[in-house]
Amino acid sequence: MSHPLQSNEWGEFRAENGNLVTRVNGFQIIWSKIPHTPYYFGTLLKSEIPSKIDLDKFKEEAKKINGIGIRMEPNAQNGILPDGLVKGRRFFTPQTFWLDLTQPEEELLKNMHPKARYNIRVAQKHKVVIKESHDIEVFLVLNNLTQKRQGFFAHDEKYFRNMWKHLGGKIAHSFVAEYEDEALAAWIIFKYEDKIYYPYGASSDKFRNVQATSLMLWETALWGKKQDCKIYDLWGVEEGKGFTRFKEQFGPLLITFVGTYDLPINPALYWLFRFMEYLRWQILGSLRHLRGILAH
Repeated sequence: MSHPLQSNEWGEFRAENGNLVTRVNGFQIIWSKIPHTPYYFGTLLKSEIPSKIDLDKFKEEAKKINGIGIRMEPNAQNGILPDGLVKGRRFFTPQTFWLDLTQPEEELLKNMHPKARYNIRVAQKHKVVIKESHDIEVFLVLNNLTQKRQGFFAHDEKYFRNMWKHLGGKIAHSFVAEYEDEALAAWIIFKYEDKIYYPYGASSDKFRNVQATSLMLWETALWGKKQDCKIYDLWGVEEGKGFTRFKEQFGPLLITFVGTYDLPINPALYWLFRFMEYLRWQILGSLRHLRGILAH
């Protein structure tokens, strides 16, 4: 199943952002240089499941550029994985929610939790307005506020500006929720073939009582229907998280992917990389915890 992260536009964006991008047997691999070394580590995200022949081609390509391994997260719910792979550290969540946009509006509303329908009506009563924007300036402002408020690390402004340069108006679309002429939320929605996706969202902590994000999800779903899209991928599920509870109120299907696997190419350097990766995430976890404390 095709995905925006396998599109040419995504590859062009990542190349401008400093990555090495290669296509091998129809698969788009994004290579990141390992700091202070001549080596690269690759990611193959949201592709089909590669075959053993594909893996051999990946190894040939990797050896040309000093690639020590490739991390794969197929966009597949089931399938047979070839030999030679080991479990990797996940990049995206292994589950997501899919909202079936082929349903009539009345059926979509009926399948929601009553709280979701109520929150949509609250936003409509307060005259919250959802607008499609031609830039991401509002998103960047709100994203910065969201990071500081919630104490998490995310992509920087350069990342989003480069992404919008290559995907804006084609794959990426920006939406803003306004209340009394003040922006309360901004989302970036991907549209690719017959699906839409919700990969990025940011919000203000003002006027939470007007339920702007509930109306945002509903209005972007209706926008997707008008684009003849069949599925709204709400992009990510983590048990116990507030964003998961928010999404599941809208009656989506829970989708589980096959998981994350690595293809070691230079075993000694690959396992050293995995150890350093573990240390890095331990340090980042401690910093995130400290940042969260300071934010409150």
